[in-house]
Amino acid sequence: MNRILSLLFSCITIALFGSQNPNIQNQNNMSTEPINDPGTKEVITLGGGCFWCIEAVFQDLNGVEKVVSGYTGGDVKNPNYREVCGGSTGHAEAVQITFDPSIITLEEILEVFWTTHDPTTLNRQGADRGTQYRSAIFYSNEEQLAKIDYSMKEVAPKIWDDPIVTDVAKLTVFYPAETYHQNYYKQNENQSYCQVVINPKLRKVREKFAAKMKK
Repeated sequence: MNRILSLLFSCITIALFGSQNPNIQNQNNMSTEPINDPGTKEVITLGGGCFWCIEAVFQDLNGVEKVVSGYTGGDVKNPNYREVCGGSTGHAEAVQITFDPSIITLEEILEVFWTTHDPTTLNRQGADRGTQYRSAIFYSNEEQLAKIDYSMKEVAPKIWDDPIVTDVAKLTVFYPAETYHQNYYKQNENQSYCQVVINPKLRKVREKFAAKMKK
């Protein structure tokens, strides 16, 4: 219900301030392919339910330089929030994480990922249902794929008893979400969805991965 109220609020915001053309609200979205510089940074794209949740979980990890909420994995070009929420675009809500592998490794990021969402529920995270909320990992190269495969087989099963149903696919294009979705938790901490859904995830990551948090 809290998520539904949040969506209704978002739609009202769009109606009041957006254009009648549904693509105008997404006019700043550009097709973005990750640029990996092995010497300085790496990029991984993760889907695990509402992107507000995933963004908040990874923002405060030491070594994470940037987290961008967006859409990927579907066929519709330049999708907007209403289209993705409708479930007909094939896109998942996801975050693209830029990190310094000399400080935090992909393996460590994946462990946080397995810990803070449920990778055993198909196309669902809690009350959020549909392919747009699927558990998914979008890799950039074969080296990442090998690490993901190992983590899914060796790390995730130690956290979850049921089979892992996370979708793994090569990243083709990532569309940043509308501005009001970026840094959502930090700007809306008192909102009911943040209190009820996101806060428990943050408590879990701060407790289990305290040594990895930014000072």
